[in-house]
Amino acid sequence: MKNFPLIFNNRDELVRVDLSKAVYFEAMGNYVNITFINGHTVMVLSSLLNIEKQFSNKIYEQAGFNFARIGKCFIINCQYITQINIQKQELVLSDLISPNVYVLNISKEALKKLKSIYNKK
Repeated sequence: MKNFPLIFNNRDELVRVDLSKAVYFEAMGNYVNITFINGHTVMVLSSLLNIEKQFSNKIYEQAGFNFARIGKCFIINCQYITQINIQKQELVLSDLISPNVYVLNISKEALKKLKSIYNKK
C-alpha cells in the first residue's frame, strides 16, 4: 500500500494524515475527528462528505486504501475491522498488534450492510 497522505489546509494550520494509520473519521458538527491506530486524535475543519469525496479519487483507490462510510457519523478504514457485532451494535477496530482497540456504536442496519459486503468477498 503506497502512502498518499490526505492534507487538510486552512488559514491557521496544515494537517497531514497518513491514511494507513488512520482508523476512523468521526463527524463532530463542522469538524471531523480523526483517530489513529496509536491513539492520537486530531480535529480538522471539514465534513465527512468532503472526505468521502476525496476517497473517491482514483489515486487512493489505486493505492489500495479501502475506506467505508458507516451511517451519518463515521468513515472507517476497513483494514482495521476485527469484529462486527450486530446484536450489541458494535464495530471493533484494531490492528491486533498495538494495545489500542476501538469500539464504535453503530446502528444495526449499518452493521448488517457492512457485514453483507464482507460476506460477498
